[in-house]
Amino acid sequence: MTRVARALGAAIGVLVILAGCAPPPGGAPSSAPDTVAADAVMRIVDEVMAAEHLRAAIVRVSIDGRELLTRAVGESMTGVPATPAMHFRNGAVAISYVATLLLRLVERGEVRLDDKLSTWLPDTPHADRVTLEQLARMTSGYVDYVIGNAAFEAAFYRDPFRQWEPDELLGFATSKPLLYEPGTNWNYAHTNYVLLGKALEKATGEDMPTLLSEEVLTPLGLTATANSFTPEIPAPALHAFTSERRQALGIAGGTPFYEESTFWNPSWTITHGAIQTTTVYDMEATAVGIGSGRLLSKESHDRMVSTELRGRTRAQPGCATCAPMTDGYTYGMGIVISGDWLLQNPMFAGQSAVAAYLPAKRIAIAVAVTYAPEAFGPEGDYVNAAQVLFRRIGAQVAPDDAPPVPPR
Repeated sequence: MTRVARALGAAIGVLVILAGCAPPPGGAPSSAPDTVAADAVMRIVDEVMAAEHLRAAIVRVSIDGRELLTRAVGESMTGVPATPAMHFRNGAVAISYVATLLLRLVERGEVRLDDKLSTWLPDTPHADRVTLEQLARMTSGYVDYVIGNAAFEAAFYRDPFRQWEPDELLGFATSKPLLYEPGTNWNYAHTNYVLLGKALEKATGEDMPTLLSEEVLTPLGLTATANSFTPEIPAPALHAFTSERRQALGIAGGTPFYEESTFWNPSWTITHGAIQTTTVYDMEATAVGIGSGRLLSKESHDRMVSTELRGRTRAQPGCATCAPMTDGYTYGMGIVISGDWLLQNPMFAGQSAVAAYLPAKRIAIAVAVTYAPEAFGPEGDYVNAAQVLFRRIGAQVAPDDAPPVPPR
């Protein structure tokens, strides 16, 4: 399921986390140095738009709480310009919210990181072997129901509007043997956060939309981020298009194929209640809030961004997303550490995004992009161009702390 790892799950991409309140467009006039820096960033945006064949890009950059720029370029639909006010799906950015929720509950003594999953979900296979922390770090060993799963890929591409329930998704994964003894390796698996969400609901007696709203979204001031129970996106919506079903539909490489995917159902992506829509303002605000640890004690935040998995994980036969942790990509707890940046980089259904924060310089970068037909390969594959854009912008605004550039 290599293609779906890129197109659906973004697999071992870089998690990106942004935080803080989302100020409206405008504000005080930029100083001359800010204008020069903003112009340099926009040149990068224009270059990446052309090189990566992007249809639209929405970008927001802040430094120490001050807006450097917020811009949108390209079109949402033909004749409809993209704007910074447009809503889009935040995908894996919400994983950082779930991890933050877990750590806040731990601080209050409502759960413990070493609680076995069986405490809350005793009927789940292997639940007596896996802890909440292992789910949050993706070291549980559970098979992913997305990446490497041909049955799920076929079902999803057959009907991308299908409404998936958590137990249906888990049925593709939890009945299979664990990939390794829990805690001894790492693999990106959507399965972990579906199970973690269900466990936290059982532990608290509250549903995830309520928990996330009260514990994370509202405290961070994220007024434009909301749970999505349906494929609807609030207006104005950033429209997305894709060619990723080409192979599944048997469409030959030389035949033009490009379809709208804006309203494909995202119910498969993560635990219900954390399937969300957002704006670039809230993405940047998330980077600041989550990246700075605003909602957590220092001990909890240090645990969240720990690089302790480096040197302890490896590639493994039969595991599409098992991998060694590196300076370019190390999974913490619901967040990825890349160099000195804290990240999330969702990519699915013809859109990709990055939310990133550099704590040492208090720089936040939020990016969302959509793709033109030329961005897709002969089998409908494509790359996370939002990540390409973020890394070039990061190198421009923080040359001494440039994000590592992974192999393409």
